[in-house]
Amino acid sequence: MRLVFAGTPEVAVPALEALLESRHEVVAVVTRPDAPSGRGRKLVASPVAERAAAAGIEILRPAKPRDPEFLARLAEIAPDCCPVVAYGALLPKAALDIPARGWVNLHFSLLPAWRGAAPVQHAVIAGDDITGACTFQIEEGLDSGPVYGVVTDEIRPTDTSGDLLDRLSRSGARLLVATMDGIADDSLYPRPQSPEGVTLAPKITVEDARVDFTAPALRVDRLVRGCTPAPGAWTTFRGERLKLAPVRLRGGDNALAPGEIAVEKKVVRVGTGSHAVELTQVQPQGKRMMAATDWARGAHPEPGETLGTN
Repeated sequence: MRLVFAGTPEVAVPALEALLESRHEVVAVVTRPDAPSGRGRKLVASPVAERAAAAGIEILRPAKPRDPEFLARLAEIAPDCCPVVAYGALLPKAALDIPARGWVNLHFSLLPAWRGAAPVQHAVIAGDDITGACTFQIEEGLDSGPVYGVVTDEIRPTDTSGDLLDRLSRSGARLLVATMDGIADDSLYPRPQSPEGVTLAPKITVEDARVDFTAPALRVDRLVRGCTPAPGAWTTFRGERLKLAPVRLRGGDNALAPGEIAVEKKVVRVGTGSHAVELTQVQPQGKRMMAATDWARGAHPEPGETLGTN
């Protein structure tokens, strides 16, 4: 099939690469416009745009996918199908109607669970044991279209959302190619999603990523892992923001009050609503990420001093 691939971030690149190596022809990509990045706020192309440029593929960067110029160019290209991975904008019906075989999205959850922008983060935060990826036919509803195929993956006890998304981006890329093959051969047809078990996964905001140490240790652990690497879990210390790397769970120790810091020779512990967790790395405001013990040596927390109280 002639394909126009839609995607933007790094997580979409494995799928694009897999499609470039498949028997299908990727004739163009659709991606979000170049965005400012870094201290100089210089405009930078998306990872998908960079990969497409290296492959010599036409790149479409509409400000909005309803723009008439974009719709006209897409109609001129006349793709058979448009596979999508994390494009980052809602597609209007005028765009959905152009490819003969529609738009097929690779979504990183087991639909109908975790429909929305941050399915992997929500799965980790919720403590799910199993997740996966689905390919489905895009319709005007939010991730509600019929499903072509599924792959599953176990969420490991130490997985961050970044770890899990990296694995799913690769297994999902293979699933997307297999889905394109099945559609091309008329051997694969989508099945409607179950109306039961629908959960939503809205974007995780910076405020959502603030750690509440009155929560049980397991909840703290899941929140930090789910928000790693983005948007980054955080708390406060002496009125300034302190970013947290994944913590280590410690069994049985409930002598510390929620947020209370205990500095030992090789360990920094923090109390929670159940038992203490061990800080591994932290990033003070305006500084680099460092070992929690190194931070404690410089910050000198006083006995009884806490995280997250201001």
